[in-house]
Amino acid sequence: MKDFDAITQTNKDIFYKMLNKQVSALIEDEKDMIANLANVSALLNEQLQDINWVGFYLIKNGELVLGPFQGKVACVRIPIGKGVCGRAVLEERIQVVKDVHTFEGHIACDSASQSEIVIPIKAEGKIIGVLDIDSPLISRFDEKDAEYLQDCVNILEKGCVWQTV
Repeated sequence: MKDFDAITQTNKDIFYKMLNKQVSALIEDEKDMIANLANVSALLNEQLQDINWVGFYLIKNGELVLGPFQGKVACVRIPIGKGVCGRAVLEERIQVVKDVHTFEGHIACDSASQSEIVIPIKAEGKIIGVLDIDSPLISRFDEKDAEYLQDCVNILEKGCVWQTV
């Protein structure tokens, strides 16, 4: 259903503004975090080009645990500080990795993945999880993706009731 294909190629601003409006509308009447994360991962999977995995990891008992996602079977648990997701939590910042093979400590769940972006999710000022997106292309993600995917996460942060463990 990649109906924004042409827009994506020519103007990321238009694409992501439309996508984030869809995210807002999708979660507008629902507060359950699992339901919203599941639907948003499906939406991102449908709309983003050149990705092979999109999903969420949530912090439980001091480690990242697999949440709703779209794609191949994934790593279930990731220690804080390990891999791209764990580093995003440890450093409390977005990670844009142009080539995962040059990222020391990369955790390869899918050998087809070449680049990755991870955006921390916060509730009450504390990181509670991450949005993780992988691509089979090197340098798939840039600062524009980071900016608008952060906006997507901001919508989720405000629109969900977060249960933390």
